[in-house]
Amino acid sequence: MPNLLRTLRSADLSNHDVIIRCDFNVPLNENLEITDDSRIKASLPTLEYLGKYCSKVIILSHLGRPTEGEFDPCFSLKPVAESLSAYLNIEVPLISEFSDLKKTSSKFELFENVRFHEGEKENKEGLIEKYLELADFFVMDAFGSSHRAHVTTYGIAKKIKNSFAGYLLEQEVDALERVSATREHPYIAIVGGSKVSTKIEILKKLSSKVDYLIPGGGIANTLLMAKGINTERSLVESSMLDFSNSLLNGEFGDAKILLPNDVTTADSIANPKEIFTDISVDQIPKDQLILDIGKNSAKEFSNYIADAKTIVWNGPLGVFEVEAFSMGTKIIGEAIKRSDAYSFAGGGDTVAAINKFNLSEGISYISTGGGASLEYLSGKKLPGIEILK
Repeated sequence: MPNLLRTLRSADLSNHDVIIRCDFNVPLNENLEITDDSRIKASLPTLEYLGKYCSKVIILSHLGRPTEGEFDPCFSLKPVAESLSAYLNIEVPLISEFSDLKKTSSKFELFENVRFHEGEKENKEGLIEKYLELADFFVMDAFGSSHRAHVTTYGIAKKIKNSFAGYLLEQEVDALERVSATREHPYIAIVGGSKVSTKIEILKKLSSKVDYLIPGGGIANTLLMAKGINTERSLVESSMLDFSNSLLNGEFGDAKILLPNDVTTADSIANPKEIFTDISVDQIPKDQLILDIGKNSAKEFSNYIADAKTIVWNGPLGVFEVEAFSMGTKIIGEAIKRSDAYSFAGGGDTVAAINKFNLSEGISYISTGGGASLEYLSGKKLPGIEILK
């Protein structure tokens, strides 16, 4: 499917002031230091291009979920401003008030967390008008927030005369279109997560597109329970058993559901006293939690991945953050890395696993947006993208 977005290549930005919406919702540690700046680095090509041609570039982003309309230093973009200054090799001042924008000599200005301004989430007209006074052009490059119809992801683009997709957004859409419209089979999807209910639509959609669907985490546990497996104390969603049975019975598509036949269990995640590895799913010890897949399952899944031509990966196979329960996610990730298939990976936990196990060089495309990529693959229209078509 052709990319129908209005892109920067079709824009004459010379000597214009531009607003760009980025996604700098980056993780911070307890000292408010950035622990993963991949989203910042992904935005640099667009920012560098704008810096080359534009008079002033006003950068917008949110960070976390502060109480709208209230300043909270824990959600300040100050660490982002420092990071951008280093990467762009120019001071990027952090501006807190509308009245102070465009008053510095810097080519770039970072506006403080857009969610500090009341009306952002409700797409309030008055807030949109304040932004429209600042620039002639708007660039949307925040794919991770494109599924939200907020002021800075949708409202400005709808009202301003000139709005365009940035390079990152364009790349994201191209990658998603490739896996959505692919005819390259076998096609495998790995979908992990704690709850079936949060991924109903993507499970439905992918079951009608892919040849093999590999569930992970709580999703796999719930499907195992639906098959009659005693999952003991494991994370399951009993309210989703009817849906799980429908999925297993092929009511949404012909995908073969690959469930683990062996698992790693423990009596606790944080301080386990007993860990059982490679236990058959029909012999799970009492009072144990399923926390990873077993080696036999990891090997079986890897064999399917080796033959794949297209792979979508969203979500880990177990509690990979804990070394004792990381084996399954690591083996599957390494199988994807070795594969010759076109592979698309998205989601915060997935990216964290990719970084932990040094898998990035083997993944064809790593998305900056988890929820947005899932909604796109589910067939939903994303407001921040639709408005740019």
